[in-house]
Formats: sequence, structure tokens, C-alpha cells
Amino acid sequence: MAESFKSRSFRWGFNLFPAYRGSGGRVTYIAEDWHDVRVKLPLNWRTRNYVGTIYGGSIYAAIDPIYMLMLIKILGPGYVVWDKAAKIRFRKPARETLYVDFSLDRGEIAEIVKLADEARSVDRIYNVELKNGEGLVHAEIEKTVYIAKKGK
Repeated sequence: MAESFKSRSFRWGFNLFPAYRGSGGRVTYIAEDWHDVRVKLPLNWRTRNYVGTIYGGSIYAAIDPIYMLMLIKILGPGYVVWDKAAKIRFRKPARETLYVDFSLDRGEIAEIVKLADEARSVDRIYNVELKNGEGLVHAEIEKTVYIAKKGK
């Protein structure tokens, strides 16, 4: 699905937001319906650590808000969405640009809505892999996102 003018405008603004800009990551694509987002994290002066690889803090910061933002945009104002926890595993030092794709299918969204209707809150766990251009995994991150229906 192509980016819309609205999702492209959000992407431009988000990449300029100081807290995200400082991560060194760049959102490169946001689907019109927010079900798919892509991020790249280059190795450069801003992301390089003392030993010449991508700093672990940059790796995490580049992906930190993405699932939360996707769910906020998809579910709308009737839901509260917060990042709750994260776990990171560094697999291989990154000496090149890393890429990550985020995806939420319609079945996942339907499940969240169903569970949020039945319970006070829902925790969902998402796994992402940061890979180089050849697909080699450099870091794996597990994100736990809290979701609740407002007014419950």
C-alpha cells in the first residue's frame, strides 16, 4: 500500500522530532492505513559507538515508539496505548545500515479489539529484528504494549 499525503507528512514531521531525530533512526515508509512501517538506522557519526559499531541505545531508540504509534493511529481515540516493557538481544555488531519492518495485520487488530472489550487491559508482545541489507539479523527486540479501552 502506498503512503498517503497524510502518512508521508507525519513521517516527515516525526523524523524531525528531536527525541526521535537523536536516535539516528529514520522512518522511511508509513502505509496509509498505518499497518506497515519501515525504519532504517545508518551507521554514522551520530550512531557510532566507541568501537565503531552502531550504539545499542540507537538501535533501541530507533524502534521504541513505532508499535505504540501504529496502534494509536489504527485503534483511534477510544483506546489508551502505552509501551510497557522491552527486551533486546544483540546478535552481531552492526557496522552498516540496519533495517526493520513493522507490520500489524487486520486479524491482530480484530483480536486486540475483542480482548479489550472483554478485559480491563491487554498486553501484546511484538518481536522485531534489525537486519542489514543482506537480511542478517543484528538485533532482536521484544516489545510489550499495553492497550485498554477508554472508559472501562
